[in-house]
Amino acid sequence: MHTNNHKGKLDIKTLENWLWEAACKIRGEIDAPKYKDYILPLIFIKRLSDVFEDEVKLLSEKYGNMDPESIEELISDDRKLVRFYLPKEARWEEIRKHTENIGEYLTDVVRKIAKENPELHGVVDMVDFNATVAGQRIISDESLKALIEVLSRHRLGIEDVDPDILGRAYEYLIKKFAEGSGQSAGEFYTPGEVATLMALILDPQPGNEIYDPCCGSGGLLIKCHLRFKEKYGNDTSIEPVKFYGQEINPTTYAMAKMNVFIHDMEAEIALGDTMKKPAFLNPDGSLKKFDLVVANPMWNQNFEQSVYENDPYDRFTFGYPPSNTADWGWIQHMFASLKDKGKMAVVLDTGAVSRGSGTSGKNRERDIRKAFVDNDYIEAVILLPENLFYNTTAPGIIIVINKAKPEERKNQILLINASKLFEKGRPKNYLPEDKVKLIADLYSNWKEENGISKIISKEEAIRNDYNLSPSRYVGHTEEDDILPLEDAIVQLRELEEERKEVEEKLEKILKELGLIH
Repeated sequence: MHTNNHKGKLDIKTLENWLWEAACKIRGEIDAPKYKDYILPLIFIKRLSDVFEDEVKLLSEKYGNMDPESIEELISDDRKLVRFYLPKEARWEEIRKHTENIGEYLTDVVRKIAKENPELHGVVDMVDFNATVAGQRIISDESLKALIEVLSRHRLGIEDVDPDILGRAYEYLIKKFAEGSGQSAGEFYTPGEVATLMALILDPQPGNEIYDPCCGSGGLLIKCHLRFKEKYGNDTSIEPVKFYGQEINPTTYAMAKMNVFIHDMEAEIALGDTMKKPAFLNPDGSLKKFDLVVANPMWNQNFEQSVYENDPYDRFTFGYPPSNTADWGWIQHMFASLKDKGKMAVVLDTGAVSRGSGTSGKNRERDIRKAFVDNDYIEAVILLPENLFYNTTAPGIIIVINKAKPEERKNQILLINASKLFEKGRPKNYLPEDKVKLIADLYSNWKEENGISKIISKEEAIRNDYNLSPSRYVGHTEEDDILPLEDAIVQLRELEEERKEVEEKLEKILKELGLIH
């Protein structure tokens, strides 16, 4: 018998253990990164089916205990009576009855669900449960049967589990998949405690619109949702928060959609390349603006210069970043997506706040950073410990940018060196809860703490040639002056790029002078 909390609902530990046990049923057969593609949609379908069953029951009671056939007819005629309409063969009891050709049947089921519910198109129907590689089924009918049986153990209906609790268990599963996914993990998962810290810093208020331009599986938006719920509960008199996300990878996009549905969030998730074709626009074609922006874009991404030079949305007004690192391109996209009083938190590679500083001559990243500092937009920089992220051992930094700094913070920047605040975990280090709270408190109370945080003036940042690396100002050691390998490579590529530009200009001049043909 499973343990329940005082409301008779499934508790988080029971859910996590149960869902992980289900995942383990197919674990041996397929690579860890892949098996999330099979189990996440199945849990989602189980939730849809149980909720649908509950909605049917409630409607039947509402209409004076109407008989099952009549209620089916009623819902079939008016699909708006339920959140998602499930055809009979897509309901869990029917799925469970099948003992052969299960892969084929499930693939058919997800297609039918998507057909009946257009907003689930490209979400539930992304996976072929019957797929083969070299003539071998990726996941056998036996494993699917075992998986369905384990998932049948508990109900996931309205009264059985809170959306947030189920959501947290779903997030736990996504985290477990990230642990096994190596390089690809960073594309869909930001460590939970980093996401929580960013949500505490942004502190969503009633009525806010929150945006993540590269939302992965939706974790950063979800942590903002949970932060809001912790503060305001389910008070219906309070204006809700709206969420918007865009994701380039179709599988990850599907995960994000399922994730926000399961958390019962008011969210719009779009599929596509934000840098080349942002999804959220005003009727006049300009970028939609948000109260808060939160993101963990791919670090040091390559974009050709034409993306910046031919941008129809007027995003890159502070300068074009080098082709080999889009960090300050992403920041400018987010900044352009902020309302006048908006605030953003972005996690990037540490080099984003120091590259180019202290070098003579022009440096594109430093020059963009200079514009942000000179205009007093940068509010805080937080250096994270190394080996937190799943696809790199490099430490990250959180940059907080505020278009409307409070008066007492004007012309100042708070630098927090949290590089030593981690605990060792397996497979990764992590920030313990009390340290997350400490960092968030230092930020919200604008406090200096010896060896951890320091408030510098804009003048001091200028004196240091716009180097905003917290380790330079807080808990400084000699080794911090050594350029990390990733940054050295980026700088080398940038110099290579500049050399090419100069050569092209020279060639053009020599041709005009008739010295070469």
